[in-house]
Amino acid sequence: MNPIPVIAVFDVGKTNKKLFLFDESYNIVFERAARFNETVDEDGFACENLEALKQSIFDSLNEVRRLPQFRLEAVNFSAYGASFVYLDERGEAIAPLYNYLKPYPEKLKKQFYDTYGDEAKIAFETASPALESLNSGLQLYRIKYEQPELFKRIKYALHLPQYLSYLISGRAFSDCTSIGCHTALWDFEKNDYHNWVKREGLTAILAPIAPSNGVVEPATPGDNYQVGIGLHDSSAALIPYLASFNMPFVLLSTGTWAISLNPFDNTPLTAEELQQDCLNYIQYKGKPVKASRLFTGHEFDVGLKAISEKYGRDVVRYRNLAYDPDLKDEDIVTYYDFVRGLVAQQKEATDLVLKNTPVRRIFVDGGFSKNSVFMHMLAEAFPDVEVYAASMAQATALGTALAIHFGWNTKPAIPHDLINLKYYSAVKRNII
Repeated sequence: MNPIPVIAVFDVGKTNKKLFLFDESYNIVFERAARFNETVDEDGFACENLEALKQSIFDSLNEVRRLPQFRLEAVNFSAYGASFVYLDERGEAIAPLYNYLKPYPEKLKKQFYDTYGDEAKIAFETASPALESLNSGLQLYRIKYEQPELFKRIKYALHLPQYLSYLISGRAFSDCTSIGCHTALWDFEKNDYHNWVKREGLTAILAPIAPSNGVVEPATPGDNYQVGIGLHDSSAALIPYLASFNMPFVLLSTGTWAISLNPFDNTPLTAEELQQDCLNYIQYKGKPVKASRLFTGHEFDVGLKAISEKYGRDVVRYRNLAYDPDLKDEDIVTYYDFVRGLVAQQKEATDLVLKNTPVRRIFVDGGFSKNSVFMHMLAEAFPDVEVYAASMAQATALGTALAIHFGWNTKPAIPHDLINLKYYSAVKRNII
């Protein structure tokens, strides 16, 4: 039996680290998940265990290469992108992978904005809400002024997806999907690094920008597969939709955060949108994607727990509830009111990226796409837009594989049956 040609995708989240093998039709033929205990940085703040992650990548890849039923043709990486790995001249990591939730020093923050303009100005020009350490460019600024000796030793600062690629290829690159995601590094109007980045000399340690669909050879002699550059996870999740649909759409990607992504809105962010936590991503082909964020998943979990405790019911009762507007049970009415409130907030957030655009479709993926009550109420909230629950196997990992399709896959075109859609419409009450 001939071995199956596959691409290995490492999908690295803050909690779960996953490995998938996709065949040429993008079926998952192998998967594995791991979790690592966090370590701490020099201040005792929790951060990624970079050494454990590095070793896991090498061990997993070696295991895949030994599996006789598969032939490894390519490797690519997706990861959260709001933190840098700092490499010295030898290519060794010389600092922790600082946590983007780490509090930012007020004195340094004031110094930065006093020098380069107020928060609103920088946020507008970089399409990045002022998010302190979540703006990875400000992490670089912090090291320069708080740890100057460390800064002098940095050869390259790589966002995490590109560092993972570097481990296998030995080649240092930057990527537009990581640079363009709330980093405060990129001037969207000039399509270049922002002036503050150049004035601080940071471009010297930012690796050359490579195309997101580019591939390079592995560093180990004799290895015969292609290595992708790596992608920011939110941008990767959008790729299957861009590959499958030509008509304008908004993707509502739901999890802990509910992120509304509109790749068909190229207008600059307004000050009002930035104040409401809108931002721009850069998708894998280099075009901006207007996005809004809401902490919907977290609020849902908290509210659901409170309702289940109040009425002495298991949360499973509500998670799997089919939508019926005529149900009169007190706890269900309470649950409906709760979800309706979340949907009202979600409508406001999604409207920020939907207004004044030709979009007439909303695709919902992630946890809320499986929630019948949420989906029906969302359809009611958008009566002039078609609302669909979208399902596919591992959107982020799939998008990461699709990004380099033409670098490894022998099939001439990307399949068009990657996504299953379920249409939702408003349920009308029977009036007697």
